[in-house]
Order: sequence, then C-alpha cells, then structure tokens
Amino acid sequence: MTTLITLLQAAAPASGQQSGGGWSFWLMIILMFVIMYFFMIRPQRKQQKELEKFRNELKKGDKVITAGGIYGTIGEIEEKTVLLKVDGDVKIRVDKGSIVRDPSDNVQK
Repeated sequence: MTTLITLLQAAAPASGQQSGGGWSFWLMIILMFVIMYFFMIRPQRKQQKELEKFRNELKKGDKVITAGGIYGTIGEIEEKTVLLKVDGDVKIRVDKGSIVRDPSDNVQK
C-alpha cells in the first residue's frame, strides 16, 4: 500500500508547480478521436448508407440474399416486408432490413 501511495505522490505535480504536458495530453486525445472517426466511424456510416440505398432500390425480380443466408428472388415488395420466392412454390415473407446484398455481387464489402 505504501508503494502505491509513493508512486501516486511521485506522479502528481507539486502543489505550486504546473504540469508541462497538459496541452499535449489534450492534443493527443483529440488526435485519437479524429483518427478513430476517419478510420472507423466514417466508413461504417458510408457502408450503412449504401446498404439503405440498395434496400430502397429493390424491385420485383431482383435476386437477393438475406442476413440468414437465404437466397431468393423478390416476388412482391411492401413498405417494410418483402415476399421472397425461394424455390418452386416456396415463398417466405422477410423484413426488408434483413436483405443484405445481391448474390451476383462477387466483391464482399
């Protein structure tokens, strides 16, 4: 316990002295957030906008894949749901938000 107290006292600036690295600490924190924004947040938002655009441009006859891995052809589109023709007379209704991509799109994003 005394070692911890000694280390904390050594790390803390004396009462009359200013710490010289205060502004550089804040500069590094701001720089980390800027880097995180440009490498993580911005690309994710761009990808979400592209997916939303893809879902809004769906039309009857498009081949799609759902988030669950079901391949199908769109038979009917409603506001929030899509009727997929899976095989022969098999049709399922899925949420429009579960459609993730076009199977002919060979490039995975």
